[in-house]
Amino acid sequence: MSDLEMQKDVDKSNISKVDSSKADSSKAINATSWSLGMKIYHTTIPCFLAFLITFSASVTVPATSALMIEFAVSRTVAILSETMYMLGLAFGPMVMAPLSEFIGRRWLYIATSSSIIAFAGGAGAARNFATYLVCRFFCGCLGSAGVAIGAGTILDVWGIGTKAGAMTSLLFICGPFFGPSLGPLVGAYIMNEYDGDWRWTQWVVALIGAPVFILILFMKETSDSRIQATTKHSGRFSTVRLALSMLKAAVFRSMAMLTTEAICFSLTLYTGYAYAVVFSYFASATYVYTLDYGFDSRHIGLSFISVLIGYLLACVTYLVIEKTLYARAARQAPNRRPAPEHRLYSGMAGSIFLPIGLFWYAWAANPGGHWAVVVASGIPFGLGAFVLFLSSMIYLVESYGAGAAASAIAANGSFRYLLGAVFPLFTIQMYEKLGIHWAGSVFAFLSLGLLPIPWILFKFGHHLRKNSRFISSSRVEE
Repeated sequence: MSDLEMQKDVDKSNISKVDSSKADSSKAINATSWSLGMKIYHTTIPCFLAFLITFSASVTVPATSALMIEFAVSRTVAILSETMYMLGLAFGPMVMAPLSEFIGRRWLYIATSSSIIAFAGGAGAARNFATYLVCRFFCGCLGSAGVAIGAGTILDVWGIGTKAGAMTSLLFICGPFFGPSLGPLVGAYIMNEYDGDWRWTQWVVALIGAPVFILILFMKETSDSRIQATTKHSGRFSTVRLALSMLKAAVFRSMAMLTTEAICFSLTLYTGYAYAVVFSYFASATYVYTLDYGFDSRHIGLSFISVLIGYLLACVTYLVIEKTLYARAARQAPNRRPAPEHRLYSGMAGSIFLPIGLFWYAWAANPGGHWAVVVASGIPFGLGAFVLFLSSMIYLVESYGAGAAASAIAANGSFRYLLGAVFPLFTIQMYEKLGIHWAGSVFAFLSLGLLPIPWILFKFGHHLRKNSRFISSSRVEE
């Protein structure tokens, strides 16, 4: 659900022009009626692909020094390896998501997995830095379809509003968080195993992508979009014109919601910042743990396990709150459907844990102190960042409905990856100029400034929804 189907926001007027008699004659796709084994198969692949795509973003972090030496570039330039990849993740879904309505999800999965293999392999074989960066960008951009349409595939298979759909969506959301957190750990051991050869950080991604590509070949189409019927049965529309129309509708609606909707803008700003700080955390860890504790790259990678523990606790926290506070609100609400603002309970908890973890990380690091004290700060940090994200995504969906929420979440995803691309570029410079304590505190104080957002939305969200042009009056009254 992290990047819900932007493809739902297509040009409705074009779709309505489809020859109804021809469209009705096409066989409808009903993935919800598949066997349990087939559903699990079509759920596992998107979840793993989302993990692999985001894992590839940070697996190069331990290779930064090796890139500096081989290509004779500065540290900031070497970090462009992650930046270009994240830019690809930011812009790719704008095209890939609406395109899936046009050609179907299966073909995009095939294109995604083959692109990962081709461009990760190309990055590993690059003989100059420009070629390497180009390959990294296109690996992220073309591979981003796995993130952009994965949630849509899961909803196709399990249905909207079902418990199974909610749980599998939660599993899918874990990918974009667990992937970047495990990347530096795996990358460090790859660098150690292959004597500092950074190329293996790319080739491993290609090698993992190869069996995924084979599995994808056996996937079925899950989308029941009538746009597919349009391209197959109607000769009245230019395929290029229809594709451009869908792209325009998706992109412009996402941007309109981001710039005019207070709910969408505030949560996008907050979750985007929380996600970007994760990448700054990875960048700063090399500086902090090397300077104060003499860690090598493997030990630094292992320190991120605390963040993963925080993510797991975030899932537990979210589920506990859903079973207690939200369930109580549901019992008291008409038709057992409480206002969407009740989904913000876990987000409010996350807003408290996030600055706690950041201040802890900023001030616990001291030469001569025990490293475990600093490492443990990753637990509240990971918990706060992830549970805040979970809460925000669910709130957007329930506030706007599946259609408009797709645009809101698409804008959220692009903004999130853009910040993730930029933050590591200045993190080390901040730590060198301000020192570990105050550089870390800057991020913590910014999180304090954003802390009131879920609390304000809980109080005034109903009024904001009432004045929104993207939310129907019937939904506002819920």
